[in-house]
Amino acid sequence: MSDSTVVLDPSTLTPTSLEVMANQATINIGTIGHVAHGKSTLVKAISTVKTVRFKNELERNITIKLGYANAKIYKCDSPACPRPDCYTSRKSSESVEFPCERPGCDGMMKLKLHVSFVDCPGHDVLMATMINGAAVMDAALLLVAANEWCPQPQTSEHLAAVEIMKLQNIIILQNKVDLISEEQALKNHAQIQDFVKGTVAANAPIVPISAERVINIGAVLEYILKKIPIPLRDFSADPHLMVIRSFDVNKPGASVDKIEGGVAGGSILKGTLKIGDMIEIRPGRIIRDEMQNRVGVIPLRSRIVGLKAENNELKFAVPGGLIGVSTLVDPSLCRGDRLVGQVLGSVGRLPKVYIEIDIRYSLLRRLLGVKTDSKKQSKVSELVKNEVLMVNIGSTAVGARVMGVKIDKGDNEKYAKLLLKDPACADKGDNVALSRRIESHWRLIGWAIIVKGKAVELSEN
Repeated sequence: MSDSTVVLDPSTLTPTSLEVMANQATINIGTIGHVAHGKSTLVKAISTVKTVRFKNELERNITIKLGYANAKIYKCDSPACPRPDCYTSRKSSESVEFPCERPGCDGMMKLKLHVSFVDCPGHDVLMATMINGAAVMDAALLLVAANEWCPQPQTSEHLAAVEIMKLQNIIILQNKVDLISEEQALKNHAQIQDFVKGTVAANAPIVPISAERVINIGAVLEYILKKIPIPLRDFSADPHLMVIRSFDVNKPGASVDKIEGGVAGGSILKGTLKIGDMIEIRPGRIIRDEMQNRVGVIPLRSRIVGLKAENNELKFAVPGGLIGVSTLVDPSLCRGDRLVGQVLGSVGRLPKVYIEIDIRYSLLRRLLGVKTDSKKQSKVSELVKNEVLMVNIGSTAVGARVMGVKIDKGDNEKYAKLLLKDPACADKGDNVALSRRIESHWRLIGWAIIVKGKAVELSEN
């Protein structure tokens, strides 16, 4: 079934429409957890796609940038086909059905879900990148290595981050069970249960697997289908795409007449995009007037010339899943993820661009992601005026100076005013993650909600 041969009205579609799932993923599932616990290996086991692609990633064998891969999940339609063998997965370009490959089964594998995996780095210095990825997740797979003590530092920090981003659907994968005895596996299982008590993952299933040896992956697919609901999507709203990657696809030395515009990659939160649509990207270009101490922005405007979901060409794109939007924007503005954190949508219909935000915030009771024997060091201290934080708003990570802090005695809520280093496109009510620089690394310390803000004037030139 090809998108180029079917004429469709997006307003009649749902995330589970076969016409949509045949070409595009409709849900984003993140892989989170400590470094080297098997996140990228799991994604490869399900999708056959290797998310570790860049030279420095290959040299160090770790994920540094956000990885991404699409996969289709199938279930055999024969009642005699036993679980979990009745579940399988294929790459994104596979057809919507094919014969079951289990010996003796005459059933057909039917497409049930098309998933985009957001593969997050597990290293402690890359928390900002992880939180950017969490902004587009609908659910998460928390990987825990069974041959190590649980929790490891970033196991705790990643779980706290997705909890801050209001993620409700989590499946815990006890990886590397092939490396340990049954007794050790049961001991580690008990550690995981103790760790998740009182968290959003308290009732999450714990599935033992070996991602490297592709053991029990069918059970993972079954839990994804049964435990992770498809989020409600608003197809009729003004489109709103959160950019988490951007590229210059031109090869060095390309002639002027062969140069293509930049590509923005991300996930549509609401609305639909079609080839030919006029779009705007905010904030766009940031202009600084040092003499007058002013900051201005020039939104980027373009026409959509192509849409892709991995290798699948699209005529239109719907919410959910990761897509690439080919534009006529100067490719130098998109090179090397320069558009990450920006928002793409219809011209004049995007949220305001703020340079100052007022937030209502809460702090974690203790510092996560840091190994320390001192209880005093692990306590998160209050925000103070003039300190510099890193804030994650949507998929953007930006420095911010605390201009003021107050406690409302009426509702006992904490409020702060933040001056952002760079303008950010955001809405009132958006979630914000707060990080503080501790021992030369940014550490997650709390969360907030935007109450109001000071908008930047948009320039046309």
